[in-house]
Amino acid sequence: MILTNMKRVTLLIIGFITCCVINLEAESMVKLSSPNGKLEVKVSLNRGIEYEVYHGQDKILNKSSISIQLMDGSSLGSNPRLKKLLRRSSSDSISAPFYKRSEILDEYNEMLLQFRDSYDVVFRAYDEGVAYRFISRKSGPLQITNEQAEFNFPEDFKAYIPYVQLQKNSLEEQMYTSFENTYSYLSLSEWDKERLAFLPLLVEHNNGKKVCITEADLIDYPGMFLNPNDKVNNSLKGVFANYPKRIKQGGHNNLQEEVVERESYLAKYKDGRISFPWRVMVISENDVDLLNSDIVYKLATPADSNQDFSWVKPGKVAWDWWNNWNIYGVDFESGINNDTYKYYIDFASKHGIEYVILDEGWAVNLEADLFQVVPEINLKELIEYATIRNVGIILWAGYYAFKKDMEEVCKYYSSIGVKGFKIDFMDRDDQEMVQFHVEAAKVAAEYNMLVNFHGTYKPTGLHRTYPNVINYEGVHGLEQMKWAKEDVDQVTYDVTFPFIRMLAGPIDYTQGAMRNAAQGCYRPINSEPMSQGTRCRQLAEYIVFESPLNMLCDSPSNYLRELECLSYISDVPTVWDETMVLEGVVSEYITIARRKGEVWYVGSLNNWESRDLVLDLSFLGDGDYTVDIFKDGINANKKGSDYERELKEINNKKLNVHLAPGGGCAIKIYKK
Repeated sequence: MILTNMKRVTLLIIGFITCCVINLEAESMVKLSSPNGKLEVKVSLNRGIEYEVYHGQDKILNKSSISIQLMDGSSLGSNPRLKKLLRRSSSDSISAPFYKRSEILDEYNEMLLQFRDSYDVVFRAYDEGVAYRFISRKSGPLQITNEQAEFNFPEDFKAYIPYVQLQKNSLEEQMYTSFENTYSYLSLSEWDKERLAFLPLLVEHNNGKKVCITEADLIDYPGMFLNPNDKVNNSLKGVFANYPKRIKQGGHNNLQEEVVERESYLAKYKDGRISFPWRVMVISENDVDLLNSDIVYKLATPADSNQDFSWVKPGKVAWDWWNNWNIYGVDFESGINNDTYKYYIDFASKHGIEYVILDEGWAVNLEADLFQVVPEINLKELIEYATIRNVGIILWAGYYAFKKDMEEVCKYYSSIGVKGFKIDFMDRDDQEMVQFHVEAAKVAAEYNMLVNFHGTYKPTGLHRTYPNVINYEGVHGLEQMKWAKEDVDQVTYDVTFPFIRMLAGPIDYTQGAMRNAAQGCYRPINSEPMSQGTRCRQLAEYIVFESPLNMLCDSPSNYLRELECLSYISDVPTVWDETMVLEGVVSEYITIARRKGEVWYVGSLNNWESRDLVLDLSFLGDGDYTVDIFKDGINANKKGSDYERELKEINNKKLNVHLAPGGGCAIKIYKK
């Protein structure tokens, strides 16, 4: 069953019992401010609903219209007749066991506009941003034909635009996408109107401020793309995939569903009492604020308090696919077979790596049947072998093969000891596909199984609703380096997306390359891939990037030649008690400090410019500390794998670090 929206509506209304309730017959303007007073939302109620946003003296958005159109020709938002205005404030904390911090301060002001035509609009203002959502109180069947979601900027600002990868014949065709691309840095007026962009998307504003647009609590509704709004200058509008009418099996190895024809509506419901997704705008005074945002997690539906998720175990994964099963110095032929995976299991067990993944190839190709295992693999034997060695097995699953037998697949594979699934090639976010994500999370949770959604859209908070959802892709990750053209700039992307895509939630980026190409030295080699940038960059990515289930992408054989780096990777946590962003500028550099227990880790990443940093470590507090530093070597700009390791004592809380072009540093800090 899909998570019931009626339950969420009920909880929301109950939350307003102690609020200030104002009866309004004809109010044309209402306002809402953030707790610190810097952000203000003004909502106009004339012929329609329009909102505008201010931050201090800066007008962030001009009046922007919002509405939802229904199949019967009516609209949530047109000719609004306000019945009640309910206000409340909240200052609470959220426990987040598998996140970048264990406790989140949830402080906001909220107003609920209750309209006579059986719908509400909720606006919420945090210090970090604003969000709104529609709530329908209509009983009976409901169909949504369109949604008006406008973002009208006052000037022709620059934006970091993640276009859908392939420029196809129509916007509808572009909605079949893997949600992976680098950013085009363009003015809003330069946007190619024939191309969609996926979320999150970042717009530069005045006085160093930035606006990141995304969505949260996407449970039973299509995801939002963006495209220029022809009716208003400097304006973006939401674009949504219609509901699939006819689907055929196809795509990659027959593991996908291709939409042949779509309905005339976006979404349909048997019961119209539902909550729609939050439309979210994170508004930062400086770039560091973007990295500190928890707004998507805070807006998501909490996990059921009666459901036990204590069995969820984050960790690292010895991964086979990126390195093409390339192990050497062994007395068997490497590949998709039991001998190779036993080698991976032994490697993981010896070095404290929690999981081994069996990626694509363990199930018979082109059959889309997860119960047909290739003869070279004996799964039960592998699982028993791994269990004895305290290593968990995760299985890759093509979307269609998992979907068609979801209940039986989870029931059977959990019974023989599989710990979870990496589900791949969804490549859509229409309502039916969004429903699949929720259902897959729910069914997997019933069988105590982890889910890593690969080949999918950005996170919207499902990892809070179902904490067994441990990772998402929706990122231009390291796998691209197997085939990317030499002019693809992954290094700049790596210091851009944390401010944008990572704001939405964790990533399945798959770092850890031991072949590292200095600037100008990268070549795509599918069977023996390399990264762009330095070795220390790869190590720092384990700190900077958020991945509760974190891959070791390279071959065990390559790691065994680099035991010092392997020891560091094996040691670094994947979830954290505390996160502090020390400094950073979009597309230039980033430094993040994270604490697990009493130990701090600090990671820095750089673009292609060399950089000298003075890190402020005053957050450590009093006392003497030992600092273990992996830093770029003197020749790292020529040979990316060149690095130095330094162990020293500090007490002045200032640390000088040099980053090579495409470089990084990874630091572990603990008290003496």
